[in-house]
Amino acid sequence: MIKDTFEIEIGGKILKVKTTNWAEQASGSCIVQCGETEVLATATLSPFSRPDIDYFPLTVEYEEKFYAAGKIFGSRFIRRESRPTDEAILTARMIDRAIRPLFPKDFKKEVQVVVTCLSWDGENDPDILGMIGASFALAVSNIPWNGPLGAIRITRNGEWTFNSNYAQRKETDMDLTLSAIEKNNDILVNMIEMGAKEVAEKDVLEAYEVAKKELKKIIDFQIKAVKKIGKEKDKFEPAVELDVENEIKEWLGDKLEKAINDAPAGEKNLGEAEVLKQELIKYLQEKSRLPEGNRGSSTAPISSRVHDEVGTLLSGQVLAFFEKEIERIIIKNIIEKDKRPDARKSNEIRPLSAEVGILPRTHGTGMFFRGLTHVLSILTLGGPADQQLLEGMEFVGKKRFLHHYNFPPYSSGETAPMRGPKRREIGHGNLAEKALLPVIPDPEKFPYTIRIVSEVLSSNGSTSMASTCAACLALMDAGVPIKEPVAGISIGLAKDEKTGKYKLLTDIQGPEDHYGDMDFKVAGTKNGITAIQMDIKIDGIDKKIMEEALARAKDARFKILDIIKETIAEPRKNLSPYAPKIISFMINPSKIGEVVGPKGSVINKIIEEFGVQIDIEDSGLVSVTGQDEKAVEGTVDRIKSIVREVAVGEIFQGTVRKIMDFGCFVDILPGQSGLVHISQLVPFKIRSVEDVVKEGDKIPVKVTSVDDLGRINLSAVEAGFKPKSRK
Repeated sequence: MIKDTFEIEIGGKILKVKTTNWAEQASGSCIVQCGETEVLATATLSPFSRPDIDYFPLTVEYEEKFYAAGKIFGSRFIRRESRPTDEAILTARMIDRAIRPLFPKDFKKEVQVVVTCLSWDGENDPDILGMIGASFALAVSNIPWNGPLGAIRITRNGEWTFNSNYAQRKETDMDLTLSAIEKNNDILVNMIEMGAKEVAEKDVLEAYEVAKKELKKIIDFQIKAVKKIGKEKDKFEPAVELDVENEIKEWLGDKLEKAINDAPAGEKNLGEAEVLKQELIKYLQEKSRLPEGNRGSSTAPISSRVHDEVGTLLSGQVLAFFEKEIERIIIKNIIEKDKRPDARKSNEIRPLSAEVGILPRTHGTGMFFRGLTHVLSILTLGGPADQQLLEGMEFVGKKRFLHHYNFPPYSSGETAPMRGPKRREIGHGNLAEKALLPVIPDPEKFPYTIRIVSEVLSSNGSTSMASTCAACLALMDAGVPIKEPVAGISIGLAKDEKTGKYKLLTDIQGPEDHYGDMDFKVAGTKNGITAIQMDIKIDGIDKKIMEEALARAKDARFKILDIIKETIAEPRKNLSPYAPKIISFMINPSKIGEVVGPKGSVINKIIEEFGVQIDIEDSGLVSVTGQDEKAVEGTVDRIKSIVREVAVGEIFQGTVRKIMDFGCFVDILPGQSGLVHISQLVPFKIRSVEDVVKEGDKIPVKVTSVDDLGRINLSAVEAGFKPKSRK
């Protein structure tokens, strides 16, 4: 049952948000509709707090349902949705990144947001609807949350378009998704996801300015709805300083500040702070060892009660307090003293270096070093048949450029189970893929399937951008004729929310990423930006910060591009000798059947003879792939001869294939034959065709005509055939 319906016009389309009794037991829910695309968004709050953890337990799920598109997908044996597609994971991550910063700090109750696509019309993308739905469900619920937020996609194809459809997005040079909040009468961005075709920084800022009005409309629209149907928010009291924290402060004194401030310059320099943390834990454990009878006593001293609370405190509040202290000191040093943890200047990049051609048998390799972040990218070339088949709710087709990102635990000096790619790995891999895609050559120019795997070997921040750089090196090492080299950098932010003072940080390392307020990743060429991804931990950033961050990123990007070009100036002229050989060419689509033959007889015979792979598209594009160049060339010649259209007057040395009473059929080209009528064999009358030729004989023939059905008539007489005498 529909309870309330709210409508708003965005980009010339009506967006509806409906509240129903469908998901009554969720804390908040709604249906968001545009066209005939509808999503269900729910937000649910656990009644139980988790004081044992030092993070906010938020989970976001985006569910594609094939029924939404009227499709039945799956394997032969399983016809139900199972593991989410990469596209679904990326959408869930985008929603998470937008809503997460708006929850109160120290919030420890589990929150789950689930967005389910119920209906999809093939035109309106459900991802933006899902973001708005998640915001609306949280805003009208009892869950403490500092929203609502606005979300919009803005694209450009000569002019700006809001929430463009799939067809429009194919023609655009910029696809930018923004989420934002309103604060102090300004629209502050809190999440960016962008792919572009080498656009300028000013274009990104212009898109932001254009989108502001629509973002405010979406925010105000939700605020009005909350006033009408919103629930009272649960009271959230920030964590009160515990007596045990006073004890910790007394024990710490200035030890922590000295450990951070006196650390030697360079990366991974919070080692002393980590040692101090372990000493603190040991201290609290020692103090908690009391006789059984005294434990839990309300009259016992504070230090005596640590034992009863130690399981919770050590794993949660105590460690959280310790982390807050580290964050306070690091941010204070950056803003007040311009002192970064590794002693770099705010605009300084860590030491850079690069290598190519590292592995002997792979088709291309690139190694990129940025401080303690080291990424190895390996490229493999394949034929068209190696393309990834996409079979999802929204996308069905093929994908010829793939970038996969792996983050093993050893890269950060840790141990953990390795059970396939996690959401973060899928997200980082997609970001680098998005950054590189605009420079990948068209299949007509370079018909290969390209797969790059980026292995993070050592991590100290910004591995996604390092993998972009390493992957670019691998492309050039492999001889892929990319349009321009691509580099990426991450810009951080340290901000004092009380004073408004801030400092931007070029090339953030691990501690700055962990304790800082922003991760602003920008990738591009010398000509412009190809990808942006921004996450923040504060409410949002204004245009001024965005403009400064883009300028910082441009300067750093150019410096990294210089390092790439010093390592390898341009793509290699020749492919690896271990790469497959591909020749692509066009044939008349009407001739495809002749190449394939009845039940594939012709093409299968060719494949068996030459040991190659043949791919034919409906357009008539033929691609032949093989390891042996001569075999590939032989296959091409064979196919071209099959589809060759003979012209009247051409003379061939043909082979008699079949003798009939009225003449004989002569093969003039592979897969092509014509009829020589008995009257056209010799210039005199004969009783039988076999009087002058037999099957297998080679004779000259001339094309005399080709009828509307493609049947070829030949003449041996006009070609000067002189038969041998027959006994």
